[in-house]
Amino acid sequence: MGLMLNGTYLAEDPQPDSREDGEFRRAKSTIRNWITRDGSAGPTGEGGFTPQPGRYHLFLAWNCPWAHRALLARTFKELDDAVSVSFAAPRRTEDGWIFEAEGDYAEGLFGASALHEIYARVAPAYTGRVTVPVLWDRERNIAVSNESADIVRMFNEAFDTGLELFPQDQSENIERWNSLIYSTVNNGVYRAGFARTQKAYNAAVREVFETLDKIEDQLSQSRYLTGDAFTECDLRLFPTLARFDVAYHYAFKCNLKRLQDYPNLWAYARDIYQMPGVAQTVRFEIYKQGYFSPSPLRNPLGIVPAGPMIDWSGPHGRG
Repeated sequence: MGLMLNGTYLAEDPQPDSREDGEFRRAKSTIRNWITRDGSAGPTGEGGFTPQPGRYHLFLAWNCPWAHRALLARTFKELDDAVSVSFAAPRRTEDGWIFEAEGDYAEGLFGASALHEIYARVAPAYTGRVTVPVLWDRERNIAVSNESADIVRMFNEAFDTGLELFPQDQSENIERWNSLIYSTVNNGVYRAGFARTQKAYNAAVREVFETLDKIEDQLSQSRYLTGDAFTECDLRLFPTLARFDVAYHYAFKCNLKRLQDYPNLWAYARDIYQMPGVAQTVRFEIYKQGYFSPSPLRNPLGIVPAGPMIDWSGPHGRG
């Protein structure tokens, strides 16, 4: 994955993280400002970002699950008209995430040809990974955040519209699920797929399915993870579920079970998919293109499989 080093884009990290143990380690986000109701500073970063409609823009990619989080938050908070978006093309190149000159993958804010050109605007000597999502402030012409979890939370806390995703009476329960799901499922599938040793892979894939088993059990007792209401932890789980059978099961060797083999979890996933606006945030064919793109370690020939054929629109039986 590319990065900026002192304002210059590099296709490869000249000093990659040590992987002597074979484990995959995700780089931390580096831009952590917050939109708040009164413009004061959030938990991290600087202040000055208030929730005016039309002020903010999201740079996303359909195949990225972290970008999917931000897109889902925009949908559930009914911010489609308030926060504009640009989507990078489905497959990365030596320039990383790129934009096309016109069409669905054109970048309309600056006319950039690659996402690293957006990061070059953050600071003259910016250093960090070039990732999506990026939330941009049109008014101040600076980046607000490139941390998906923060973007989900700030959309919920700063804007009054749409669904309440973080009810305070469920805050501890939501945070408990968030922590477990991030480490063992959202990032767990990557720890399995990018493992460099059998030991690292075995540990990661075991944790993925141990947590899916716990979720399956919870969903035998409640409609959503924290009860009868859809909340932030359900939103953060869904992007992984949407990619599981079509990509992670095969490309990342998370193949002990399919999502469809979990009766409660599969019904729950379809229930969320069929909520208003959610299906429009999902692109199964693009997921396959992304996860089966050419890779010396995982898919040297870059052949994208034809299947699986999965019906997400069928009855979920949950009322």
